Amino acid sequence: MTKYKTAESVRCGHPDKLCDLIADSILDECLRHDRYSRCACEVMATKGKIFVCGEITCAAKINIRSVVREVLRKVGYNPMKFIVFVYVHRQSADIAGGVDSALEVRNSGSEDVFASTGAGDQGTVYGYATRETWTRLPVPVVFANEICKGLDDAMHDGTIRGIGPDGKAQVTVAYEDGKPVGVKNIVVSVQHDEGKNLEELRREIISEVLYPILDRFDFPKDVEILINPSGRFVEGGPAADTGLTGRKLMVDTYGGLAAHGGGAFSGKDPTKVDRSAAYMARAIARNVVGAWLAEECQVSISYAIGKAEPTAVEIDTFGTAKVDEDVIRLAVLDVFDLRPAAIISLLHLRAPIYADTAAYGHFNGYKYSWENLDKTEELRKAVEKYAD
Repeated sequence: MTKYKTAESVRCGHPDKLCDLIADSILDECLRHDRYSRCACEVMATKGKIFVCGEITCAAKINIRSVVREVLRKVGYNPMKFIVFVYVHRQSADIAGGVDSALEVRNSGSEDVFASTGAGDQGTVYGYATRETWTRLPVPVVFANEICKGLDDAMHDGTIRGIGPDGKAQVTVAYEDGKPVGVKNIVVSVQHDEGKNLEELRREIISEVLYPILDRFDFPKDVEILINPSGRFVEGGPAADTGLTGRKLMVDTYGGLAAHGGGAFSGKDPTKVDRSAAYMARAIARNVVGAWLAEECQVSISYAIGKAEPTAVEIDTFGTAKVDEDVIRLAVLDVFDLRPAAIISLLHLRAPIYADTAAYGHFNGYKYSWENLDKTEELRKAVEKYAD
């Protein structure tokens, strides 16, 4: 029986993704000057205007307007056509108190350095991995991200002339017996110049971007392809559609093919478990799959604001586990320290790395510490201990 899975991605110049990129670029600038910066940055983009709001505590004074204009330039917009409004203040003393001195420390006086930092918020985060691709992500997610990156590269290197920075892609993949066998359809929307010939645009996107990706997946090319199905797409970006930070959560993670806790990533420093713990959950899921303990794994971790230890940790392997899921859960708790300070230390999250994560997904199989973390051997040993 054939089943279908669909995922979408967006280009760097999509208004929402542009806001994510600006927010993470501001965070990076803070961390370059003060690695202990606290940042919860929200951005809105509309025609001719960029609004930067939120809470930023940094030892240095950051030129936020300069950061915004540089991002606009890199993405492909004219920064001179935008007015930048900045409305930021320091982090709330109440929130800072709970983060700087975790509940465990306040109650017991513990001197454990990893017990000192409380979670910056409550909530549940999810991490996911599958053996479906080498990136340990579902095929539709990888395919859609590759299309958008390919379009951005083609615009910047001139491979396809006459296209703008805005656009998105959606891919539906056919599965038989749980395995991807081909693509059912591809939808691509790309901003273009007034005088761009639309049939030429279609041919260029198919030959320069889509067919090479189909070849990499070894998929047939008899695919329904829709290029700009709404027709003209001359006016794009913030001039056509208001953008906001945190509105592309599925694009950032697993394309809606795995659970999401609802918290956005971009603009948040690593004391916010919305981000750091989601990265750790992904690392755990990758290691569970990498250790051949399951073909597919979803990790959920719940936190209370101001408390270091998580309130709940669960493992779901969707029936693919090679050992009992309870054993995997105990092994995970044995190998991974899930307190925020430990996560920040293990994954090196105080470095200015975040602008690179803002587009094409935060999980890509090789680039970041939460993707490269190798705890598979430790997990296997822990599983053996608890399985006995």
